Amino acid sequence: MHMLEVIYKGIIIGIIVSAPMGPIGILCVQRTLNRGRLHGLASGLGAMVSDLIYASITLIGLGFMDDLLKDNQLLIQVIGSIVIILFGVALFYTNPLKVMKPTINSIDTRYKHDFVTAFFLTLSNAAIIFLFISLYARFQYNPLERNWFTFVVGMLSIGVGALAWWFFITTYVSKLKRYFSRQSLKFFNRVVGIILILLGILGTLGATVFDI
Repeated sequence: MHMLEVIYKGIIIGIIVSAPMGPIGILCVQRTLNRGRLHGLASGLGAMVSDLIYASITLIGLGFMDDLLKDNQLLIQVIGSIVIILFGVALFYTNPLKVMKPTINSIDTRYKHDFVTAFFLTLSNAAIIFLFISLYARFQYNPLERNWFTFVVGMLSIGVGALAWWFFITTYVSKLKRYFSRQSLKFFNRVVGIILILLGILGTLGATVFDI
């Protein structure tokens, strides 16, 4: 795996993991609307650090199963692609408005508080490991197979992708909050869901038909 491939695939994975509007996405949007963009960005940064912990744990764990992965590369890629399709379908039909609760004004509006609460909220969702496994399989992403330096570059690339997403969403919500509709959250989820479904379909076809 070339370094450029490690970087751009890592960025894509970071964006995909961060983009779904689940509880942490809703929290980030709420804080941006009620407290300002930097508070939303601090929340996104906390989520990014938590995601990087799971991304590292998952990749290191898969590294111990290197022979198994190589022997069953086709099967694992197909299974990973199918999981991504199912995740995309579930995301498409998820209504983020159901988990969006009215914000209770808090005395503690420090950035540290935003970071820490978002970090632990994301860390409590260990199921993200399965999404990382599926994405690693779909993109055949294993920077650890070269050396530890490439592994670090890969993790930083995932972090860059995640941070880029949080920067985009907080800027978007902050700039357009006068016109911001909560229905926009459903639109984001549907767009991301469609992208995941297409990625999964391409991954399945690529592994079984086109051998890519």
